[in-house]
This record gives sequence, C-alpha cells and structure tokens, in this order.
Amino acid sequence: MKKLFTYGFFSLCISLALGCLAKLPDKYVNKKLNIVKKAPKDWKLGVALYTFNGFSFPDQLAKADSAGLHFIEGYTFGKAGAALKDSAVMNLSKSGVRQLKQMIQVKGLKMESIYLVGGKTIDRWKKEFDIAKELGVNYVTAEPPVHLWDGVDSLAGIYKIKVAIHNHWKGTSVYWTPDSLLIAMKNHPNFYACPDLGHYPKSGINPVDALKKLQGRIIAIHLKDIAEYNNPKLKDVPIGTGVVNFTEVFEELKRQGFQGNINIERDTQEKPSNLPSVIRSVQYYREQIRQLN
Repeated sequence: MKKLFTYGFFSLCISLALGCLAKLPDKYVNKKLNIVKKAPKDWKLGVALYTFNGFSFPDQLAKADSAGLHFIEGYTFGKAGAALKDSAVMNLSKSGVRQLKQMIQVKGLKMESIYLVGGKTIDRWKKEFDIAKELGVNYVTAEPPVHLWDGVDSLAGIYKIKVAIHNHWKGTSVYWTPDSLLIAMKNHPNFYACPDLGHYPKSGINPVDALKKLQGRIIAIHLKDIAEYNNPKLKDVPIGTGVVNFTEVFEELKRQGFQGNINIERDTQEKPSNLPSVIRSVQYYREQIRQLN
C-alpha cells in the first residue's frame, strides 16, 4: 500500500525512543494474549482486496471468491464500483457502505478487516471508523501518525475495534522496524500488530525475527514475499519464490499460538490480474500448513 503520512518528523520521534526500548521489548508485550491456541489448520486465510486494486469493489469480490477464499480485507481508498459512481470507499454515505456490505453478503464472503487511510485529524479517523463499524469488521489495519496515537487508540476503544498496525519499509514509514510498533503499543491497549512479511526484508529485517519481537500482539499477517534483502525499490513476488522462509514463519506462528487472520497481498499488478497468483499462493500456503501439522 502507498505511504500515507510524512515520514521525516515521525521517524525522528521514534528514533529518540528506540535506544531505551529496543533493549527491553518484552516489557511491553502481552504474552498472555494468545491463551487458547488454534491449530494452524484453523488459521483464517484470506486476501487483501488491495491485491486487485486495478478493479472496482464488485470485481475484487468476484476474484476473491474465484480464489476459493472466504475472508477478505478491504481498504478505504479503493473504488466502490459503478453502482456507487466509483466513489472512494472512504467518501461513501452510510447507505453506500450498506450497499457494499450487501455485496459482500451476496458473495458469501466475510470482511474481517479493512485498511484505514485515516488522515492528519482525528475527525478523518472517526469517519473511517464509522465505515469499519458499519461493515462489521473485527479489526482495522492502519498506520496511525505518531501525534494521533492517543486519539486513534481512544477511538478504537470506543468502537471496540482493534487497530492492527501495518509496516512499510525504512524511509517511508516509522513502522519499518518492529521496535517502532512496540513503542506505539506501549500505553495504547487497542494497538496490535499486522506484520507485512514482504516489507521487512526491504529494510534488512528477517520477518521471523520481527515476529519474535512482536509475540503476543500479532492479530493478523500480510502474506507477501520479496526477491532480496535491502532493496526497497523491489516489488513483491509470489509467495514461496523469494527470500522469506515461510516454513520458519509458520513454525514461529504456531509456537506463539497465533490465532488471527492471514491475508495474501500482492503489490505487483500482474496481467490480466493477480488471480492466478493468488490461487497459487493459496495452494502453496495449504501445502505448508499440511506439513506443519
């Protein structure tokens, strides 16, 4: 997904805190979160609709359904479809959001989460939390700016919707390192983590090491792969064809008792669509999980 807020000022704020916190990450991690362990076969595999971002919302749903998936993650800057004048989801009226919800139900899909753009003011975040609430999601994926941490956490508490913080790579996001997420989660009980496995290598971080640091606060995963480490210019590749060691990833999630959502996400837009890639990713994932069990 695209960079959503100014990096420079916020990265300075984070860097000032990293020195003292990075050495003691466990202090800020609730390792009792995953009390009831789910077997890997029960993890919720889905797809982030951003994977099909060249298409409108109805077409995205059709492709998710064609991939044999039940769970989906929406995003508020996507087009809602011709019936809603191709308006961005974030600009829809309550009636428009209800039409989206009906489209999802007709397809027999379940939107567990939605990526929020938010903005520089808490009012913008409130508007998108209203959309998330109307859609009935369990959590939102987001990258809240540092100066709004308290306000966004408060909104999450009011709406009873968890915030799963998503990471981009160094130079574009304060959340490029898991240490930043630990800082954000301190004193913000509604903040959790949604590690993007394909973004961490761009910053030279092994995704498995990141998962270990975030133990107990991971409620979702973006399943993504990348061709090499330390190259932020690269776009993702189909999972299982890059440098991410998914065997170790799934073993680590199993060890932690992970019980959240795993969403396949592609940034690269293959032609005519990413549907064949997603289908192969589903097959790869299921093969890995069978071996894990």
